[in-house]
Amino acid sequence: MAGAAEPKPAPVVARVPVLNAANALTALRLLLVPVFAASVAVSAMTHAGWQMVACLIFAVASATDLVDGWIARRFALVTSVGKVADPIADKALTGAALVLLSWYDRLPWWVTAVILVRELGITALRFWVIRHGVIAASRGGKIKTALQILAITWYLWPMPAALAAVGPWIMVAAVGVTVVTGFDYVVQALRLRRPSS
Repeated sequence: MAGAAEPKPAPVVARVPVLNAANALTALRLLLVPVFAASVAVSAMTHAGWQMVACLIFAVASATDLVDGWIARRFALVTSVGKVADPIADKALTGAALVLLSWYDRLPWWVTAVILVRELGITALRFWVIRHGVIAASRGGKIKTALQILAITWYLWPMPAALAAVGPWIMVAAVGVTVVTGFDYVVQALRLRRPSS
């Protein structure tokens, strides 16, 4: 029919390849977990040289978490695979470090239990509400991650006695922020699940 408006072409949505730099760094972090665990086991938390190796591996793996997120956002490389794999890699690395520190009597088991229950619980919450919205990482969550990494690094490195005494205080701060931000995420999840009026 003359004069009829032509249909607008559908917008082209660029597909992000699963094999990209951000996901590669996430995969590297996962691969470093058993290497890190083996280094701690070899050190038995008594051999200073191997403790340093384990600590450096942990630091490098933790750094990839910051870098892969920045790359994904900066270059629009966010994928569904990355959204799932990234938190799994984070929890695997942190969980392995905490369990090993407790295994070698460097960290009370209750600290490891509190942090792991919170981390696994929040991950489950994110999947529970995923159809209603995304629980974005808060500033408190980022501070929590930074404190956990700092505390674990402090415990791993063979510190002199005077400096080693600082580690438990950093871990206390990490546990406190971990618990508080956990409650905050629960509130966010309940709000997302609440039926809209």
